[in-house]
Amino acid sequence: MAGGRSLRRFGVRVAAYVYPGWHPIPERDLNFHPGFTEWELVADCKPRFGGHAQPRVPLLGEYDDRDPLEVARRVGLARDHGVDALVYGFFWCRGKRVFQDGLDLGLLGSDLGRETPFALMWANRMPRRVLPVRRSEAPVIEGSRRVRSDREDFVALIAYVAERYFARSNYLRVGDELYFSIFDSTFFVSELGAAGARDAIEDARAWLRRAGYGELHLNAIDPSRHVIESVAEVGFDSVSHYVLLPEWRGELTQDYETCAARRASEWATYAERSGLPYFPSVATGWDASPRAADFGPERPRKYPWSPVVVGEHPRRFQAALERALRFSADQAGANPTGAGPPGLAQPDPLVFLASLNEWSEGHYLEPDERFGYGWLEAVRAARAARNDPR
Repeated sequence: MAGGRSLRRFGVRVAAYVYPGWHPIPERDLNFHPGFTEWELVADCKPRFGGHAQPRVPLLGEYDDRDPLEVARRVGLARDHGVDALVYGFFWCRGKRVFQDGLDLGLLGSDLGRETPFALMWANRMPRRVLPVRRSEAPVIEGSRRVRSDREDFVALIAYVAERYFARSNYLRVGDELYFSIFDSTFFVSELGAAGARDAIEDARAWLRRAGYGELHLNAIDPSRHVIESVAEVGFDSVSHYVLLPEWRGELTQDYETCAARRASEWATYAERSGLPYFPSVATGWDASPRAADFGPERPRKYPWSPVVVGEHPRRFQAALERALRFSADQAGANPTGAGPPGLAQPDPLVFLASLNEWSEGHYLEPDERFGYGWLEAVRAARAARNDPR
């Protein structure tokens, strides 16, 4: 699997997002207490309405994601069940990193991790300083958490990533291009302006070529309606989402099957509006209650009190993933029906899973006490149903 490629040159690959925040860091020791991790939030969350599936209990136990043995155990399960690659959240703010040890020590510290295809998603916002969130009037994203950038900073970011990660033989590629995504693509484009963002991306690409790293495949995550029609002009190569499941301003509880079907119906529209290939992201669920103080039945209509998805089940997740695999195969031109959006062929598509381990937002593949290994088994079953060998 040299260069992060799967055995099939133009097959649909499945990549799972990874949240690298399951170890203490000095910033959280200072703001919370020494040794704090979000496992405390996960364990302390209580049901807040009838049938609320809380707390979520990891079947394999809580773990420190700096531990290469514990990480390799979970990565091995994911790979054995059909996950081709991992996309790690990469927290960078003008040279400052947080949560880096989950990737550098946990994944890349193990033999399995050093040969597992992986990529990075620039999480261009800093972690919260208060958890669980207790102030309903506070903005969803406080200004101090936004990661501001410019041309020089973006080139520095790409150079840093290239030297430490792009250079690895197991770094994920789309075609022959290095895959990299920006989590808050809307803020990046809005802050720099379309022209400024385009210049920053062009400068970064030029640096990569001069340094001998080759070409970049840049993915825009969650582009808003205000920027989606400019992402191609700015220099992005594809569009996707992190979690695309509930209606964020809708009812406080929403059915999984209904949400998943509605979101699947929107994938082609994202491709058409952006003028770029769309890589679907399928989530196992959504429930950010562990990150929010309990306000009772009158909880605020904003993150992290955002809608809770109910009725989630591995069988329903499998059906959602099968739809995503079919959409991506069509988009790649691999399906004789030719049902993909015209003119937007992507011969080496990805489908994303949210996520391997985002326990405090209620989307994870890792085994839990509720469904056992069901989420992982659903990935294997969906790939088998699509005749998608690995």
